[in-house]
Amino acid sequence: MSQTKTGTRRNFLKSAALAGGAVSLNACVNSTQNAATPTTATHKYTPSFYPKHNERTKGWLRFIWQKATYQDDWGFSGSEERPWGINLPRGNIDWEYDGNGPHPWWDQYTAAPMLSYPRFDLADSSYGVMLMADQTPAWREVYARIMDELATRHTAYWAAIDWNTFIGESPDRKNYPAATMGSWPERVRGNYDAPGWTANGVEPWGLQPDPIGADGNLFFRGWLNLILSIYKYVSGDNKWEQPWQIAGYENQQFEWTQPKIVEHLRQQYTDHPEGPHCENTKIWPYCNAAAGLGMYLSDQLGVTNSYGVFENWVEFMRDNYMGINDQQQIEWMTMYYDPLADFKINLPGTLGPGGGVAFYLMPQSTEIATQIYEATANAQGWRDPRREIQPNALGLVMAKALGDHTAVSRLSAAAERYSEPRWFGDEMDKFGWWFNYGEPWPRGQGSGQLMISEIAEGNWIDAFKVKHLDKYTAPTLEGVDYPNLGVDTAWNDKDNGVLNIGTYVGDRNLAGQQTSWRITNLPNANEAVVICDGATISDVEIVDGNTIRIPTDIGQHQYQIYTGYFGQELAVTRPDSTAVANAATVAVTKRTAEQNARAAESVMASGAAQCPCCPSV
Repeated sequence: MSQTKTGTRRNFLKSAALAGGAVSLNACVNSTQNAATPTTATHKYTPSFYPKHNERTKGWLRFIWQKATYQDDWGFSGSEERPWGINLPRGNIDWEYDGNGPHPWWDQYTAAPMLSYPRFDLADSSYGVMLMADQTPAWREVYARIMDELATRHTAYWAAIDWNTFIGESPDRKNYPAATMGSWPERVRGNYDAPGWTANGVEPWGLQPDPIGADGNLFFRGWLNLILSIYKYVSGDNKWEQPWQIAGYENQQFEWTQPKIVEHLRQQYTDHPEGPHCENTKIWPYCNAAAGLGMYLSDQLGVTNSYGVFENWVEFMRDNYMGINDQQQIEWMTMYYDPLADFKINLPGTLGPGGGVAFYLMPQSTEIATQIYEATANAQGWRDPRREIQPNALGLVMAKALGDHTAVSRLSAAAERYSEPRWFGDEMDKFGWWFNYGEPWPRGQGSGQLMISEIAEGNWIDAFKVKHLDKYTAPTLEGVDYPNLGVDTAWNDKDNGVLNIGTYVGDRNLAGQQTSWRITNLPNANEAVVICDGATISDVEIVDGNTIRIPTDIGQHQYQIYTGYFGQELAVTRPDSTAVANAATVAVTKRTAEQNARAAESVMASGAAQCPCCPSV
């Protein structure tokens, strides 16, 4: 019985491979016709049973790629003639980009005056990229490029535009509206800087030109470190662990590394258990929670070992920035604390700061974050069908991570109803959330936050468990002509030694155009077998002992590639970059259809390639 079954497998694969060498590449060889047998009806596309990007995720990735790779000017030369921050009301924006400063599609408008800077768009955009990379861990190049572009912008002059230009005391101190000063003690009104004024240069610190090395400005270096840590996890590259320059006051340059930022933060939390300042004189739990998450991720990746000191801050926050009664109910939370002026702004329940603090604490201090989430969910009625609720992007992320399905359902419906999800672009291939502002582009901060929940396998807690650290040496998809060709599946099945890849048409105008891509980090390139849409491909080029090149077209296809990778440590030889870029200069080996059949026979006979697409073979 087993001999008959094995023979059937061999005959099937041999016929598929031989047919594959004879038909058009554009069909990706998914059916054959024999004159002696009836035509067989087949699936056009092989179904995938692995994590896969949905349409909205692909549309958002397309837009983030466009934003990240567009070369706008975040440098000192682009800073002087553009309005920014609290001086940029939404109704007066000139949407035609003039080449100076960040392109206006970077969100410089949300939550003025505290968050109305384009660097916050960089951070919020990075979270979805991290989750997308976790969903297709065998394909990283596009996510790594995006993260590098986001990180590079965060080191430019414009990223710290508030710290570099809000020098000394605010000139509007005596002119703030009563609503702004109403929560302050009488003794400071008219002689105090409102939130949003960074006050670089005030006593006791004086002018500090380095936006990272300053005593204050936590909300700059905290989020920068989080972005750099996400880059490390997405790419595996140590670029930002090497020295680079940050642009500061009057474009002075200062040398830093990502581990050095973490060490600076560690020392600050050691010296100041209450936490570093964001704007000078003000300590915000929200900013501190984000800074802690960057330290946590850096430690998880083995780059640093500093997070323990931040855990002390979490305890300090529980004791000093939250009011918890005997019934374990949260009565108030601190928006910010000024140790110099000696007062706190406390808001009832979790109103105001609670959601943001819980969002950043959720992966690192899940227990206290869940307590804040539960209080917020109850207060806002997220699980109460009798109450009309408003969208809450961060609440939706946390509800999904905690498995609160009722809240997920209701918050998702609220987002669909009120947050204006839209497709856009000349080809209607980009997706974002517009929030009914009537602007030409999706709002970056809100869209980035909502997209975390759109990514099908995305879980905010799980993302920071860094489950895919083996991806850097596992078989990897490279050289994809993105955005012309997209990838929605890239997953190594280590139980069966099969790499599963799904492609789709990125640019409809180029559908059917020939292209190619590579698989690197193979244990033995000579033993790899490539199946596309159910049939074996013959035109596989062996670039070197660990790399193959696969010719294909810009189209929707499913690939199962027998790699022989079962999670083992691999010693790989990286192909020469110049040779990879030009196939004509590479001494490649092209397998014939007969050779592919023999290779496939040995794989199938061993029972190793039990991919989900071929259960009946």
